[in-house]
Amino acid sequence: MHQHTPRADNGSHEAVQVLLHEAVTQGGLPGILAEVRDGDREWFGTAGVADTGTGGEREREHRFRIGSISKTFVATVVLRLAAEGRLSLDDTVEQRLPGAVRGHGHDGAEVTVRMLLNHTSGIFNYTDDQEALNSHETHPPETLVAIAMSHPPAFEPGSGWAYSNTNYVLAGMIVERATGRALAEEITERISGPYGLADTYLPQGSDPTIQGPHSRHYTKLFQTGPDAPVHDATELDSSMFWAAGGMISTASDLNRFFGALLGGRILPADQQRDMFTTVPTRDWISDAAYGLGVSSVKLPRGETVWGMGGAIFGSWSYAYGARDGERMLTTNVNGDWADGRWDDPIGVFTDLLDTKFGH
Repeated sequence: MHQHTPRADNGSHEAVQVLLHEAVTQGGLPGILAEVRDGDREWFGTAGVADTGTGGEREREHRFRIGSISKTFVATVVLRLAAEGRLSLDDTVEQRLPGAVRGHGHDGAEVTVRMLLNHTSGIFNYTDDQEALNSHETHPPETLVAIAMSHPPAFEPGSGWAYSNTNYVLAGMIVERATGRALAEEITERISGPYGLADTYLPQGSDPTIQGPHSRHYTKLFQTGPDAPVHDATELDSSMFWAAGGMISTASDLNRFFGALLGGRILPADQQRDMFTTVPTRDWISDAAYGLGVSSVKLPRGETVWGMGGAIFGSWSYAYGARDGERMLTTNVNGDWADGRWDDPIGVFTDLLDTKFGH
């Protein structure tokens, strides 16, 4: 039930394959895939199915929604613009988007671009108001920000940490204002094109499809337990997540992107230092710190890996590796739950990373 290049196979890959199988047989997931990179060697493994109707396997070329891993791409574009002198991380949101962050205690003049990227802005997370989200037929970025502005902030700018998708919607708007071009075009021109990420893109507008070969995406809509009904969320208008979580990619592309990013091949030294300067997190992934669109996670056996995770209806992903980018593991499940010994897919991902990187 798995494919690999024999020259890259070793004991750790066998252990990874066992875990992939257990994620399906014990965790109740429809399907899982993982791709490992060690320098120029690659290994791909899979278990379960891409489509519960046809029983087809998950394939290496399958695209999937990457959720919040989108944030890493957006932060990278912002940092490239900073390197070009087209904006500064110390610019305020009010300077860049006049009038956008106001109301109910929010003040864009007190929030910097850096605070958006490392989640220290205190700006309310608009996805916490599902009722308001569902009340809109369409979800342009301005609407998402307006939902956030109808609530008070979580804390004074710079005084705490809270994960907020609104931060990255604002960052995407700042990119578009600074460049005069669509965020999707900036991501393609600055990252996907130059670094050979042929299967990585941000859908334009409200296009609900995943272009190219892909797995079905299955969701339990946050209901727990093996008997919760499963829905097909493959076709999804991801505009309500946009810069915060709307992108589509593959395991190979994510390994290539993070390998280049961690390895210092995308950002100049100053911006690289900015990206990987972390702040402590709260009520998020355990043993994690957050930089600018990237995070570090300390694994159970003590190793620290760098990258980002993403969750969206029917698709959870993790892309983490060694700090120099030479070793990477990207994994995706086409369901948003996990049963058995795991509370959620993050538990599966943590075990996979610990198996690969722990010594």
